[in-house]
Amino acid sequence: MTVCVAVKVHDCIVFAADSASSLIEGATGDGRPLIANVYAHGNKVFNLRKGLPIAAMTCGMGNIGPVSISTLAKDLRQLFCSTDPEWTLDPDRYTIEEVVEKSKKFFFDEHYSKLDPIPDGPHEFQFWIAGNGSGQTHGEIWRIKISDGDCPDPECLASEGDFDILYDGQPEAINRIVNGYSQFLPQALLEIGLQKDKLDSVLAHIESATHARLISPAMPVQDAISLADYLVETTKGYVRFLPGADTVGGDTDICVVTKHEGFKWVRRKHYFETVLNPQEEQHVKH
Repeated sequence: MTVCVAVKVHDCIVFAADSASSLIEGATGDGRPLIANVYAHGNKVFNLRKGLPIAAMTCGMGNIGPVSISTLAKDLRQLFCSTDPEWTLDPDRYTIEEVVEKSKKFFFDEHYSKLDPIPDGPHEFQFWIAGNGSGQTHGEIWRIKISDGDCPDPECLASEGDFDILYDGQPEAINRIVNGYSQFLPQALLEIGLQKDKLDSVLAHIESATHARLISPAMPVQDAISLADYLVETTKGYVRFLPGADTVGGDTDICVVTKHEGFKWVRRKHYFETVLNPQEEQHVKH
């Protein structure tokens, strides 16, 4: 369980995510996941290649087999930094789509598909990738998704010329803020007799009156960061007061990618004190 937020404007792309990681053991009688424990220090935001403006963010499954997504993301980063021609990224010639295709191969072909047995029951893994390819002025946002054993072609959520607020995980609070209605409204409308073929047009009409214009393509970098932070923090507060476990929480990790500054951490937690580990200073910066 999590919330992950992306804010894309002309000058930057921001990724922000909470740190809650839920341990699920089976399901309730109505099919909802049975949460045995919630940990507060999961890592969901990554620099995918040191020295290049490429960010990644994850939600859904916290591990593939016995290996956490955090560890796998670092393994992938090592491959991207290697001299292996199958995996290395040429800083002068790479594209974000190339990064995405190699990442899909890594997570699905090299790891998920080799599990024995493949996980049963409903499950989903998402891996978001954002950044600027060589020479790109504006970045792109892509998503890799594994759902119940199927991994379709990666989806470009935002191309160079787009600007948007994108989010997933537990979207209810943000959906209410941005779109002005609950994610459960479509089903409620169908239950009271709205014809299915009219649902999209009705929702479009509602959203035209209730949508909150929180973003502008000319928004400065710091304001884009503050918006992403606000949406994550608001989701934490919303989930806190709902019945059940606090499945969104912990620290908020935030990174930003820009054309000239590249990848930068805005906020990042660590399980170690950098003062006690001076040899890790360079690692912390990346």
